[in-house]
Amino acid sequence: MNPDLTASSSTTSPAIVRVGVIGIGNMGSTHAKTLLSGAIPGAELAAVCDIRESMRLWAAKQLSPHVAFWTDSQQMMQSGTIDAVLLATPHDDHARQAMIAFQHGLHVLVEKPAGVSTAQVRQMNEAAAAAPNSVFAIMYNQRTNPVYRKLRELIQSGELGEIRRMNWIITTWYRPQSYYDSGGWRATWGGEGGGVLINQCPHQLDLLQWTTGMMPERIRAFCRFGRYRDIEVEDDVTAYAEYANGASAVFITTTGEAPGTNRLEMTGDRGKIVIENDQLTFWRLRESEPEFNSRYTGKFGSPECWQCEIPVEGEETGHPGIIRNWIDAIRYHTPLLSPGEEGIHGLTLSNAMLLSTWKDGWVELPLNEQQFTDELEQRRQHSVYKPGTTVEPEDVPADLSGTFK
Repeated sequence: MNPDLTASSSTTSPAIVRVGVIGIGNMGSTHAKTLLSGAIPGAELAAVCDIRESMRLWAAKQLSPHVAFWTDSQQMMQSGTIDAVLLATPHDDHARQAMIAFQHGLHVLVEKPAGVSTAQVRQMNEAAAAAPNSVFAIMYNQRTNPVYRKLRELIQSGELGEIRRMNWIITTWYRPQSYYDSGGWRATWGGEGGGVLINQCPHQLDLLQWTTGMMPERIRAFCRFGRYRDIEVEDDVTAYAEYANGASAVFITTTGEAPGTNRLEMTGDRGKIVIENDQLTFWRLRESEPEFNSRYTGKFGSPECWQCEIPVEGEETGHPGIIRNWIDAIRYHTPLLSPGEEGIHGLTLSNAMLLSTWKDGWVELPLNEQQFTDELEQRRQHSVYKPGTTVEPEDVPADLSGTFK
């Protein structure tokens, strides 16, 4: 499906899009309440679905009696009572659920990440392409952040020039051991399929490629597993990437350091952009570095540089903004801000970082998806968590458990 030519599932745009939310843990319950509140024009919360019968009580207390409750998602999707689904299920189930939805002609909005492996996400994308009338989006809510939208504009317009270097230190994900102990599925290969890269960093990995329009040619990463906590997945990552135009990128993240840092630097041949503390600063060269270098004959000169505080307008609309954009795409064919097919790009980066560590060497892109799948499956076989075990209290919405957020 061409994300710029989205179409509704009928020849005329629906006045109201009936949405079913699948998975009503913390995120799913939040999305359900957003839809129920009327904050999304043209959308109606028609149903929620969760495999836990106990969630029926939550739905009865927190939602309208007109919202149907299902425990079987496939039955809900083929019932004819909904037009679209919002998937807030575990990572590994996103692709399967989305493909069922496409088979029933439904529109799909999937929570991040798109999946655990690019192999399963590629199948999901192929299913989306075979259902051209289904509008497919992913919950990359940081694309609504005006700071990153402005960064993308400055890069895509050529203001920054050709990208030469990217550095992102994102270590504001501090998690104590008690966080991991609170759920047996947390930070396990069997439960989440990874650690900080799959759980905390999907937005940053998406923004690296979304703002620049670039994917690397190869990656060398050093992931450390259980470095700071008693967990089996990665909680500390340093990665280096190389691009076809000669640019490079360094990406550093962890859940074990305090205080954390969130600093992104983008250097081009026309200057440097730094984003930190929600502020964007552009050090703009009067002329490009190659132009200066070609004419300068002195010893220690450098291009004239202006520090520009770039005004950033608008507000971050977050999750509701992505939902509204998705609904508008269904009703009015509005271009998607976050097309579902693009979820594979950031996931490719995280898969490559893990595979590089497991191989102890460079990983070339396109990724060897089978090799990654095989390596991941080996770790799942020995994971402390086996899918299908009892659901933990953290998956219960906060207003029902009274404890967790």
